[in-house]
Amino acid sequence: MIRVSPLPVRTLTGAVFGAAVEVAAIVAALALYPSGFGEGRDRRGPGSWPVAPSDGTVALPALSTDSPILLVHGLCSNRAIFHIMRRGLRQAGFRRVAVLNYNWLNNDVRGAARLLADQVERVCEDSGHERVHVIGHSLGGVVARYYAQRMGGDARVHTLVTLGAPHTGTLAAALPLPVRAIRQLRPGSDVLAELAEPAPGCGTRFVAFHSDLDELIVPAANARLVHPDLRIRNVPVRAVGHVSLPMHARVVGEVCRVLHDAHDAEPLAAA
Repeated sequence: MIRVSPLPVRTLTGAVFGAAVEVAAIVAALALYPSGFGEGRDRRGPGSWPVAPSDGTVALPALSTDSPILLVHGLCSNRAIFHIMRRGLRQAGFRRVAVLNYNWLNNDVRGAARLLADQVERVCEDSGHERVHVIGHSLGGVVARYYAQRMGGDARVHTLVTLGAPHTGTLAAALPLPVRAIRQLRPGSDVLAELAEPAPGCGTRFVAFHSDLDELIVPAANARLVHPDLRIRNVPVRAVGHVSLPMHARVVGEVCRVLHDAHDAEPLAAA
């Protein structure tokens, strides 16, 4: 009698279930997409977030659940992809959650990073906080990394969480599509080569979630972040597809834990 190891069976079952969840996530993302047009930040006017009092001294930035979180979506997406993530963050106690809504067809990585820089400044001004946490999905993770690593954004970004971001590119971007942002996600592109350059003193803490079932990051390991000058934690995820990452309850819960853990990290210099 031939005995079949239960491990491959469990792995196959997990992959099939994960694929089914990914299909459901894609359907949900398509249904939510029209609701994601327009302004992505919370509907609060300037000054509606409490502003920290200033006595002329410079204090270390406060890291609490009051710290603002900024979400950055990826290709073929908008702020609607973060519907479940936003709800999970708020349930975890993070009250200030905003989204950068940008046109991925008209903006490449560098252009979107400049938009992110402007949004971060607005969030810091409105909230009274010196620093923010950023969560970037797919292309949004590369955009946020470019801002933090190459544009001095580490002075503002305490923790950057990336979900399925092609840090070393993806072969899926080899499709002959006339979108500059997609070309920049090809392995060896000028943007990825720039991100591979030395980044001494970068103060942002990086946490990269990568899934073995990510169908758009090819190979899937390219969503791992490896750089000698950066403080990095790579988090493996099993049987979760690319679109599912910002919607999956297990991933959302782990992201919340990562950001709560950030409060116990060593303090960084004030911006």
